[in-house]
Amino acid sequence: MTAIALREATSTPSPPIDFDLPDELVAHEPPEARGLARDAVRLMVSRAATNTFAHTRFSHLPDFLRRGDVLVINTSRTINAAFAATREARDGTVSDVMLHLSTRLFGRGESWVVEVRRRSESGTSPLLVAQADEIIRLPGGATARLVAPYTTGRREAKDGGVRLWIAELWLPEQALDYAEQYGAPIRYSYVPKAWPLEYYQTVFADEPGSAEMPSAGRAFTNELLEELGRKGVRIAPLVLHTGVSSLETGEYPFPERYHISYPSALAVNAARRLGGRVIAVGTTVVRALETAVDDDGFIRASGGWTDLVITPERSMRAVDGMLTGLHGPKASHLAMLEALAGRDHVARAYEQLLNQKYLWHEFGDLHLILP
Repeated sequence: MTAIALREATSTPSPPIDFDLPDELVAHEPPEARGLARDAVRLMVSRAATNTFAHTRFSHLPDFLRRGDVLVINTSRTINAAFAATREARDGTVSDVMLHLSTRLFGRGESWVVEVRRRSESGTSPLLVAQADEIIRLPGGATARLVAPYTTGRREAKDGGVRLWIAELWLPEQALDYAEQYGAPIRYSYVPKAWPLEYYQTVFADEPGSAEMPSAGRAFTNELLEELGRKGVRIAPLVLHTGVSSLETGEYPFPERYHISYPSALAVNAARRLGGRVIAVGTTVVRALETAVDDDGFIRASGGWTDLVITPERSMRAVDGMLTGLHGPKASHLAMLEALAGRDHVARAYEQLLNQKYLWHEFGDLHLILP
């Protein structure tokens, strides 16, 4: 049995939940490559009030929801945000790198938050020694100039290096068109094989803008959405464009763009008034809803940038339950789960996930947390 040790509660924030994640529990390819339909991945349903757990397949999700519930989904479409590139350092040296687009900054020209990564046979890792005014040469004659570190109040890397940069891009066409032609989906070393962008889209993906897939929604199918509709579960869409997620251990998310429409706000508020449960599909949805909630617990239609960080010290105001992927040791998203269900329940849930050999990361299994 795998055990996750918990520290006694104190007046200071608790450290991130830690555990050992063996490689055998990492999903190295999409479930389709393992002979599974999208909705055949495993699903653990945990109930925070009773610390009880059920193990099933995602296709049985409707069995755990009821008429009047509202599922809030993220309809952001993933873009090809990774590019093989060449770095020209200020000392004149040239090296092969990967450039990851993270978030578009609106203003003059094509300004983006980017990450420069080292390339090796085993994958990529953050390159933390870049400097302002360096030029990154991209396919098709495009270039990127590193302008300034993108800190937004976040700490720099432990060795003083910079992970994310504001960059000016000179492209032969609009950024999304350029990305479609020359880019590839962002992937990390635990996914050794490249997969087409379609494997990184959800069935309800619409507005392009996410650097990485809002993966909690990946297992949905049109048939499953129709079944939920027949049961009386309402679907409410919003948009939050995700940035890169290759964060340092314990590093919190950077600001991201979101939009919640009036009909979606109305659907969430109606569920709350009538006794339904608001179930967020993914951490991105939680972040958007909790940004848009008023003091009275109701959602307002809104949009813009959110820099909200949800921890146990800030209780949930808009969300009753959550469908989420499985997060790695010490991941900051585990603090969001603690804010929803409590530290003890999250620790027990992750013991279950480890002992039952669920699969981690964007192509892995899912966890539904209910009140």
